[in-house]
Amino acid sequence: MNPLHHITPTLTLPHPTQGQLLLKMEAHQPSGSFKLRGVGLLAQRAYARGARRLIASSGGNAGLAAAYAARALGLAADIFVPQTTPRRIQHLLQREGARVVATGAVWDEAHQAALREADDPHAAFVHPFDHPDLWEGHATLVHELAQQAPKPDRIFLSVGGGGLLCGVLQGLRDVGWEDVPTLAVETHGAHSLAWALQHGAPRPLDAISSVARSLGALAVAPEALRRAQRHPVTSCLVHDHAALRACVWAAEHLRVLVEPACGAALAAALDPEGHAAAPGRSAVIVCGGAHVTPLELAQWMTV
Repeated sequence: MNPLHHITPTLTLPHPTQGQLLLKMEAHQPSGSFKLRGVGLLAQRAYARGARRLIASSGGNAGLAAAYAARALGLAADIFVPQTTPRRIQHLLQREGARVVATGAVWDEAHQAALREADDPHAAFVHPFDHPDLWEGHATLVHELAQQAPKPDRIFLSVGGGGLLCGVLQGLRDVGWEDVPTLAVETHGAHSLAWALQHGAPRPLDAISSVARSLGALAVAPEALRRAQRHPVTSCLVHDHAALRACVWAAEHLRVLVEPACGAALAAALDPEGHAAAPGRSAVIVCGGAHVTPLELAQWMTV
């Protein structure tokens, strides 16, 4: 069975100060983000085992990937989202044919509601970031990067629950790039990985206060912390302002809309005084995201 995700391009641009940017354009996936890689693989394997229904808990990109995968495979999809999920996102889910269940004030409450329905023997549960199939699927973006560009001197990615981090670290190992330093970027107020590294355990944040809501897992997956402790991973924090301005930069220079969660990694990579200021090639996972509109982008331009 062919993968549900697309092969995405890697763009090479000069860095604003020195060196090169290698931009892995996951915003071009059919569902709008890298999530389709892992969710698609999980869904295909569940379908092969006899599942006829996908149940997911996500107020955004993972839910959209699950809805897309379900439609592509001819499965039913029930996506549980927090009641705060924008109507536009709920409409996008419904347009893919999914049943949307809005429940709970935050993702964690919607997640618990989804788990209660996951007992259906004909259903497969799609976690947004914590499952080996997800990490294996996300690793394919590094496999492609290795075929499309020279070995980078560092790689930047955004971290929410840690699924992308697990996948990228797995992919680096697969292609023999274990020594490539990885910059795990979060915004202040959605810094669950930095918090876990500080305490040596995936201790939950009290609340999410960042505009980058899709980075808003209160605690990272335990495996994300374990892999971050084994690999040369550096935790980086950026302010919301920098993430928003990086979204504007992406629209101006890449002609693509990305959400603040994606802007976080771009902001760190573009920082003239940060880790990318050193010579060499800086790879960035342009992870995309559905939480952005042209109107919001226009507002961010005034920040």
